[in-house]
Amino acid sequence: MTEPLHEAVQELVEAAARVARTRCRGDNHTMAAAARARDGRIVTAVNAYHFTGGPCAELVLIGTAAAQGVYELDTIVAVGDRERGVVPPCGRCRQVLLDYFPSLRVVVEEGGEIRAVPVRDLLPATYVWADHQLDA
Repeated sequence: MTEPLHEAVQELVEAAARVARTRCRGDNHTMAAAARARDGRIVTAVNAYHFTGGPCAELVLIGTAAAQGVYELDTIVAVGDRERGVVPPCGRCRQVLLDYFPSLRVVVEEGGEIRAVPVRDLLPATYVWADHQLDA
């Protein structure tokens, strides 16, 4: 099930794109993420690229959100630097996002259409790691 792009999702895409344009410089930071908390706040973050596999922007965002007292996320998006647009999360991020936020919606672009999809749709037949997923 997907949700078409609407104003709240567009606001997240624009927030991530703004961070990508202004904070992603050089090879160390190449992706930005933005997420809406259940209380409406928007949290942003950038990745920490490193040849050893530094954390993706989505994972940095989880820690940034927690540091700001945000533990419930509703929707997340990642945007690439150099105007690359919306970039779907990697496999590791999909699993972590599902483990932390099983009801999260993830903004993706498919066939030129930007939309929000349930994180579960991005990781079918997933491994169940977190106990809270057993009740979902």
